[in-house]
Amino acid sequence: MILLPVPRQVEEKDGALMLGMDTMIVMESGCPQGAYTYAKQLAGEAKVYGGLSLEIGRGNWQEGDILLGMDASLRKQQYTLKITQEGACLRGGSLQALGYAVQTLRQILRQYGGLLPCVEIVDEPDLPDRGFYHDATRGRVQTLDNLKRLADTLCFYKMNQLQLYVEHTHLYRNLTELWRDDTPLTAAEILELDQYCYDRGIELVPSIATFGHLYKLLSSRSCEQLCELPDSTGKAFSFKDRMDHHTVNVSNPDAMALIKDMIQEYMDLFRTDKFNICADETFDLGKGRSAAMAGEKGTGVLYLEYVKGLFDFLIERGKVPMFWGDIISGHPELYEQIPEQVLCLTWGYSENQSDREAKILYEAGARQYLCPGTRGWNTWLNMMWGSYENVRKMCSYARQYKAVGVLNTDWGDFGHINHPLFSIPGLIYGAVFSWGEKVPDYEELSRQISVLEFGDTSGRLVDFWDQVNRQTAFSWHHAVILKEWATQGVDQEQIRKLYEEEDMSKVPERNGRLEELEVELRRISRSLDTRARGLVQPTHVSIEMVLLWNEVGAQLPHLGEQDRRQQRLALASRLERCLHHYQELWRANSKEGDLGKITDVFCWYADVLRKA
Repeated sequence: MILLPVPRQVEEKDGALMLGMDTMIVMESGCPQGAYTYAKQLAGEAKVYGGLSLEIGRGNWQEGDILLGMDASLRKQQYTLKITQEGACLRGGSLQALGYAVQTLRQILRQYGGLLPCVEIVDEPDLPDRGFYHDATRGRVQTLDNLKRLADTLCFYKMNQLQLYVEHTHLYRNLTELWRDDTPLTAAEILELDQYCYDRGIELVPSIATFGHLYKLLSSRSCEQLCELPDSTGKAFSFKDRMDHHTVNVSNPDAMALIKDMIQEYMDLFRTDKFNICADETFDLGKGRSAAMAGEKGTGVLYLEYVKGLFDFLIERGKVPMFWGDIISGHPELYEQIPEQVLCLTWGYSENQSDREAKILYEAGARQYLCPGTRGWNTWLNMMWGSYENVRKMCSYARQYKAVGVLNTDWGDFGHINHPLFSIPGLIYGAVFSWGEKVPDYEELSRQISVLEFGDTSGRLVDFWDQVNRQTAFSWHHAVILKEWATQGVDQEQIRKLYEEEDMSKVPERNGRLEELEVELRRISRSLDTRARGLVQPTHVSIEMVLLWNEVGAQLPHLGEQDRRQQRLALASRLERCLHHYQELWRANSKEGDLGKITDVFCWYADVLRKA
């Protein structure tokens, strides 16, 4: 029996409960109205995986039924599940906990259909807050339908918080320059998603950039004077520049006023009492228009004064502020001035991640979330093993340093090129590790995810994706920077050094392995539930992307060599053909977002290959 996250107490019994035409899903009379959403989830699972249509009712329970109820003796997130030959009983200490019991039964239904094994489960999480953080700005703005599917996945694995990272991809009513050439999320979409998440026990928390990472806002004609560095307008788009610059000029009081207006407009769309102001990677602080203030006070104090102004603004409105801890961890002596309500988001994404920042902030008195990552940014397929190790370490630090929760991040960086599908294993790693300490090793957990989430009876899919990622020789990160440096007139020696960070001698071996993996994908597809076979196309396209970009990297030192010209012409066409299929996949689950900017990178390299 695969159950994710792994329950604290599981006692399997002899016998089985057979569901039939008379089986009902019954909510006790004292059940909150919200239990109906969970009852429908159970009925849907029984229909798809058991082939049975179960009626939903309230009040009267009979032998053979599935009973949903509350139990005041249980803790807030604790639940019990008991399946006997006479019926199934699910109880929670709250509506949310009852939902967790339902997810466990859904997972059992998914594996056993209409003949459920007898079992008794008592379970609750270690950490109260277990969230997922999706970058909805730098590349991929998913459609509302796809964001709802994301919420369904979070619910299924008992996660209870979702944040969407926004810089410019919300349609602020009076900031038309911010989103005029983009595809932002609207107020109506946020309101609908908030309700959808609430109905599934998920807290949708607003998260917007308010200090650094404000490329679109601070390069607009209306707001350029609020940017720390002058001359922020009129420049050609750059993925790297968007990441590295555009910090608020704290010496201009109009900046604080504008940011507060943006926070107020956005917060009103959410029912939560939390608000994440981000405030990370303020690389330019004190280096431009606020240099004089920085010289007088120091950049640490400048940072603190600005974020504290936003904290106070939020606290006055009954909100719990959240912010990324990378800057304040360098100034722990200042943390005592931060209000005690504030939640500090301590991040680190390496598979060898140390506990340095978590320990510093713990000793400074911070209330923390620990924030690992799905390791999908700048890759066509996520680094599964790297994510597993990173999440494992960060969740252990969360327990060691008494964190309030875990927020597992899915960043976009240079365009969010990876398909959303490939972040799901990392999402589940976060759900499993943040729930409890009973966690299978990488191979076994990846096998279980392959079976439970993707219907892959071979159990190989998740590690297969990791094997594809490992064949990367010429990365998207380097491809983008090389293109931008070449068009910006960066010194050729710098470009050469950057290129040499990648080892092109490995391309023949790795591309040979990718060709083998293409064959293996077709074999795995035979083991997939027919409902899951739609994942074959995005996997196939992503394998082709890794292979083609490896070939591009291998061709770059040989531009101008006539005996390779036909290879280069053929490669340009293959890049464009693969791009076409990639665009179709993108538009099936996301708004246009940065797709045009990604396309520009492909076209630039195709042109270079043809001109040489």
